[in-house]
Amino acid sequence: MTDNDVMNIAKKRGFIWSSFEIYSGVAGFFDYGPLGAILKNNIINKWRSYYVVREGFYEIESPTIMPEEALKASGHVDHFTDPMTECKDCMEVYRADHVIEDAIERDVEGLENQKLTEIISENKIPCPKCGGHLSHVWSYNLMFQTLIGAKGKKTGYMRPETAQGIFIPFKRLLRFFRGKLPFGVVQVGKAYRNEISPRQGVIRLREFTQAEAEIFVDPSNKGHPRFSEVADQELTLYSAENQMAGEDPVKVTAGDAVETGLVSSQMHAYQLCLAERFLSELGIPDEVMRFRQHLPTEMAHYAIDCWDVEIQTDRFGWVEIIGIADRTDFDLRSHSKYSNEDMRVFIEYDEPKTMKKVVAKPDMKKFGPLFKGDSPKIKAVLDETDASIIKEAFEAEGVFKVEVEGKEYDLPADLVSFEEKDETIRGEKIFPHVIEPSFGIDRILYSVLLHSFTEDEERTYLKLPEDVAPVSVSVFPLVNKDELLEIAYKISDDLRVKGIISEYDASGTIGRRYARSDEIGVPFAVTVDHETLEDKRVTIRNRDSLEQVRVPLKNVYTILSDLLSGKTSFKDI
Repeated sequence: MTDNDVMNIAKKRGFIWSSFEIYSGVAGFFDYGPLGAILKNNIINKWRSYYVVREGFYEIESPTIMPEEALKASGHVDHFTDPMTECKDCMEVYRADHVIEDAIERDVEGLENQKLTEIISENKIPCPKCGGHLSHVWSYNLMFQTLIGAKGKKTGYMRPETAQGIFIPFKRLLRFFRGKLPFGVVQVGKAYRNEISPRQGVIRLREFTQAEAEIFVDPSNKGHPRFSEVADQELTLYSAENQMAGEDPVKVTAGDAVETGLVSSQMHAYQLCLAERFLSELGIPDEVMRFRQHLPTEMAHYAIDCWDVEIQTDRFGWVEIIGIADRTDFDLRSHSKYSNEDMRVFIEYDEPKTMKKVVAKPDMKKFGPLFKGDSPKIKAVLDETDASIIKEAFEAEGVFKVEVEGKEYDLPADLVSFEEKDETIRGEKIFPHVIEPSFGIDRILYSVLLHSFTEDEERTYLKLPEDVAPVSVSVFPLVNKDELLEIAYKISDDLRVKGIISEYDASGTIGRRYARSDEIGVPFAVTVDHETLEDKRVTIRNRDSLEQVRVPLKNVYTILSDLLSGKTSFKDI
């Protein structure tokens, strides 16, 4: 289980390789080869089976280029930055916190630029490349900027996350869900981050695939109707408190985590459990998985709580592959403010409430003659304005200023009186909060390869789950004789026609073919031999146990289909 072994197989067998290799490559970009593309899609389809099928969320697709104003509203233009430093001698640039961590083994993530500059200076940290002097630290925006339109007058960015493509059309989504909370919307697609120095293979990419769900909830009710199904599920939680105290992660049930306030809500904890089940089904062992809570210094500007699902690796240590955040109402409130669109949701009370309300009442005998044709518009503004604001303006300035269609009017205090009346309130408008599980598909794929890699005295193979493996069945003729070749090829062709990806291989010895098949994680192999010509049976071999069983040729598809779907186990046949 080493990065070196896995990446060697990945490159050799067509899972992953560096992009633009004939032009010396570009850091932060990778191609998915013939097997890698299928494996990636299988992981995404499994993710969809969780969130779209089981959870009942709906999927949308939005543009990967976004106008500047949208990302200004979301905070990305001002806050989506990393600390950068530059060597004054060789002019190489580095991410400052990473240079410090590598040099003095101190965790400085989240510290301000001035503090990072002081640490570099006090510890005399040199340029990793030439040993030269490093500059002061400044903020570097990670978004790729582009120009929209032939004249290039509109600034745009390649989206840094898929989430904003869900928040922006929220009003249409709310209508689709008939105005009722909670509901979930998902999106799978590319995101882009112009990393300063991506030197960690597929762990730090400039173009990557996200699978995100945005779950819109009533802030006063973050429960989950099926929380009882996961309440007893144990999670390995590494809280911010334990991290700061230098203590180890602890195993806690989801129910206890919510009850003690360790995780902020049932909805949040339910998403942690769902993520763990998803990764377990991909073959990632529990012992290499943990949930780490963000420290106060590293919490995103939009979140009140966030837990990363981290996977242990031999080369990179603990690596975040999923982030599950409570984004509160930050995004919807910000987009509402910047766009002047009301993105609130009407929440109906269980029982109507009767409340005393002070209203502003204009004196229409004076009002009409004074403002003439604009009177109805000015009155409409008064009706929409909180009476306490009007009162405060009268007390402070003696007038209340009203703007209508670019014109400003001064309303003197004698034009408006105030009266108290009973009002029946059936509900209120609120900004929903958002729970967001964000899956980094590329990192998950790397983790699957790393932790499915198995080596024993006899062979090396990928122990990929049956429904994830890029090739489901290998089909071999025992020897290269026309009669056997014809049967084997027909089996492979029939399986593909019926929806099972199979690979026909007649090259080399049968032992070498089994080895190649195991190395790319094919769960089952079908071998056609001389006896097949007489008894119309073939041998099915199990990748993991190496067990073999003879089955009727006519039942091959049905048996393999049941094995791949989990309807039956190998020992049952």
